[in-house]
Amino acid sequence: MTTEATRGHTFDGIEEFDNRLPNWWLWTFYLACIFSVFYWIHYHTLGTGNLPIKEYAIEQAVAAARDEAAAANNPITEESLRELAKNPAIVEEGKKIFQDPTRCASCHKPDGSGFIGPNLTDNMWVYGGKAMDIYTTILKGRPGGMQAHELFGQQFVMRATAYVLSIKNTNLPGKAPEANDKKEQ
Repeated sequence: MTTEATRGHTFDGIEEFDNRLPNWWLWTFYLACIFSVFYWIHYHTLGTGNLPIKEYAIEQAVAAARDEAAAANNPITEESLRELAKNPAIVEEGKKIFQDPTRCASCHKPDGSGFIGPNLTDNMWVYGGKAMDIYTTILKGRPGGMQAHELFGQQFVMRATAYVLSIKNTNLPGKAPEANDKKEQ
């Protein structure tokens, strides 16, 4: 046993000492409490600073604007879209966009085999299966249900196009071709 003061209770034969916390720990705790008061006043009460989620949204908007400006300087071509479809990172981002149940997957299924919208894995296309045709379809939409996605930005449309190009001609069993589908040349 020890002669130091204990808390007076034991658990499995172990006694807890009644020691004072180190000063460095106490000062760190006190300073954190003081900081939290000023933080609350600055961000929540007065609203003179942006909360982290707002700062993040601002940074994302700036990055998106920078990407859009860079994309505007590089025109979209058939070759550039085919090159994007060969980039695994871009295709993976396009896959996330496509498989989002509130976007493409709701009509084309997550695998692209078609539900309400046409099967995108075969070689039959209503508005053309070339890269620029697919890009234009996603960007501007088409009559009969395909909504325009130009509000999401050019990068969004390019990534979705890259993914559709990557699954094209994989011939998954799915929705049968529509009456006005034409075989891609």
